[in-house]
Amino acid sequence: MAPVITLLTDYGLEDGYVAACHGVILRIAPEARVIDVCHLVPAGDVRRGAAILAQTIPYLPEGIHIASVDPGAGGTRRSVAIESGGRVFIGPDNGLLSWAVQAAGGPSAAYEIANDAFFLDPPSPTFPGRDVFSPVAARLSTGRQTSELGPAVPLTRLVSLPSPTSQLREGSVEGEVVSVDRYGNTQLSIAAGDLRSLGVRVGDTLGVWLGRRQLALPFRETYAAVAPGELVAFADSAGLIAIAVNCGDAAQRLGLPPGARVRLAPVS
Repeated sequence: MAPVITLLTDYGLEDGYVAACHGVILRIAPEARVIDVCHLVPAGDVRRGAAILAQTIPYLPEGIHIASVDPGAGGTRRSVAIESGGRVFIGPDNGLLSWAVQAAGGPSAAYEIANDAFFLDPPSPTFPGRDVFSPVAARLSTGRQTSELGPAVPLTRLVSLPSPTSQLREGSVEGEVVSVDRYGNTQLSIAAGDLRSLGVRVGDTLGVWLGRRQLALPFRETYAAVAPGELVAFADSAGLIAIAVNCGDAAQRLGLPPGARVRLAPVS
């Protein structure tokens, strides 16, 4: 079976950056299958990139996963290759890979990407996605070993983003906004099972506290269950609670950026 290499970046689609990465990979490993996970991560938004990759990994085949959302490109941060659950994750050691690595079962080995024999020659200091990550992934897909890339990195020294958390207490559950998608839907760190444990069922009304503001929202199966322009809470495809506006932007309406705290409770 042809090796699989996936790409997640904040490069956008207006320029040739993504095509250049594809080209580098396929010139070295023409049999590789390249899957584009996302290239519209907001520029430099490491947390959003981490969330997208972690929530997509369970549906991707085993392979080599490149992620490049790297506001520190050209600086002192290191590049790493992390082995986890039969996969290899390649990218900057800035926390971008951390949630996906955990979703794949946790890291089993990590190496600093330092061997320039794997890079394009000469590599640009500002485009590691093309000149470092892509050729490294391509060469690994042809049978080279991660241990050839550079010195081992102690797993405890890998940079990790703080994991989104939720906490059940006194008849309510508190969490945070994990990410906001291009539609303005706000995904919370609160799992659907947390609401079930509080006795909340589809069709109920849900109390939502946003700082000092309190709202009462319908809890439904999908945003289309309410009229256009109306707010709704539902369990999204990742099994997490999301707040949305049917045909609208909930994040903008409610002022809910990633990291904002939210508390949910049943309305009696």
